[in-house]
Amino acid sequence: MRTSKYKISALLLVAGIWIAGCTKLHESLNNTFTAAQTTAGLGAAGTGLLLSAAYVDLGTPFTGQDEIFSLEENTTDESLVPTRGGDWDDNGVWRVLHNHTWNADHGQILQVFNNLNKLNFDATNVLGFGPSKGQAAEARFLRALSLYYLLDLYGQYPFRNPGDNLLNAPNVLTGDSATQFIINELTTILPDMPTTTLASQANLNAAKTLLMKLYLNRGAFKNRAAPTFDDADMQQVINLGNDIMTSGAYSYSANFFDNFSATNSNSKELIFAYPNSSGVSVNNSGADARWMMGNHYNEFDAQAPNAGWNGFSTISDFYQTFNIAGGPVTYTTKDSIWDPRLGGRYYPAVTPYSGIRPGFMAGQQFDQLGVALKDRKGNPLSFDPVIAANMIETGSNLEVTGIRVDKYPPDFTDHGGAFYSSNPGNWLVIFRYPDVVLMVAEAKLREATPDPAGALTLVNQLRTARGAAPLASMTLVNSGSVDNPTDLNTLLAERGRELYWESVRRTDLIRFGVFQVLWQYKPSDAPQYLLFPVPNQALAANPNLKQNPGY
Repeated sequence: MRTSKYKISALLLVAGIWIAGCTKLHESLNNTFTAAQTTAGLGAAGTGLLLSAAYVDLGTPFTGQDEIFSLEENTTDESLVPTRGGDWDDNGVWRVLHNHTWNADHGQILQVFNNLNKLNFDATNVLGFGPSKGQAAEARFLRALSLYYLLDLYGQYPFRNPGDNLLNAPNVLTGDSATQFIINELTTILPDMPTTTLASQANLNAAKTLLMKLYLNRGAFKNRAAPTFDDADMQQVINLGNDIMTSGAYSYSANFFDNFSATNSNSKELIFAYPNSSGVSVNNSGADARWMMGNHYNEFDAQAPNAGWNGFSTISDFYQTFNIAGGPVTYTTKDSIWDPRLGGRYYPAVTPYSGIRPGFMAGQQFDQLGVALKDRKGNPLSFDPVIAANMIETGSNLEVTGIRVDKYPPDFTDHGGAFYSSNPGNWLVIFRYPDVVLMVAEAKLREATPDPAGALTLVNQLRTARGAAPLASMTLVNSGSVDNPTDLNTLLAERGRELYWESVRRTDLIRFGVFQVLWQYKPSDAPQYLLFPVPNQALAANPNLKQNPGY
């Protein structure tokens, strides 16, 4: 069992900073402490606790099924959450994300904004307490990560410097200046970033990966309706990616799903991740949501009818993007012959205990003994790719509609297969090596003198490692068809096949210029949905924030 250096409880945080640091205090009403007085006695250990608190902040927005994952995935062709009878309605909050009809009062849009800003605030707070160069670099990376997502999702972010008066509303950065600020921050801290390959700690390659994302998306952040790509930015992506690719620190896993398993802390593909320890509840982010949100109530008979939440699904058009050979689609485990990343295959750490075969789950489901499972009404538990057009299921098949996705194999390691742990050991992946490779391939296709052969080589090396047939040719995206997102021989499709359900799809679709194309269960769209609205509560609290057009 591996315990992260950041597994520090809130109680310890409070005690360590305030109790251990307390001497005799003489306070009077409206007393004011200087920065020097505030940091006196805190010491390196206390600053380390503040940094640890910022790391803990990563857990909620990156792990929760209703957080960044929902905004990045349920708004795309990769994921949707149908209403199933009395389940998963929640006043339609899930459905409006997929069909692009949300507004500024949407609860998930508010909580993501708040949770990212908590990370922003706590990481900035570290900088006001005399951190070492290394601590400051880690804190600034965590802050940059929060700012990147705020900029991507909302087009703006509030920003304070350490020591700013908290009674005043923070300044707000927008547009290319907001992108450039984050780039400058990351560039400045590179010499001080830890060179560790431990994915649970902010590190040099994580900072380079985030820089790649900023350079690659800069043109989309400037104009989401019509992104452009500066050659200098593409060269930065290629150079940074080559640094990571030639470092020798990363390699492809033999089994794709090992990168998401209960022992994925050993994966050579993880660049940055939120650590969890199997059976340990302290600061465990609850990565079991990654399988619970799609699995049926009876998916694992030892925990039935509480073996899943029976919500999240994918659409059949996305499922078929794995089928580059164009053969017949069966929606069974036989389809995995197209591409092992589709899943449906025996997985030693999971299938013997539960019958679950990680990946896309379609058709009849079986337990560990090969016995066909049933839903709660006694009907065959056979996942049907056809979902009601309005995403509201009312028929006798309401429990089984939708292809499910189980990219994170359930954790059976802590309990000998008796049940899967609600405090799993699966580290939540934030940055992964194949994303770096695919970003380099994309930059090669977008640079002033494109290098399609070099891009195709990188993609086919990845496909070969995954056991998938190589592509004969590849373009960026099909820009002349309503089937853009599901065109098979494009880099966009390959990013989907490799990075599905890793909270990058919305950003990808916008950058590739196809976010507003209509797809299954999204009958219309409008330009304002290229950005999320600034939540109304946030606007009321900070007059420097401005509502995005159309809301």
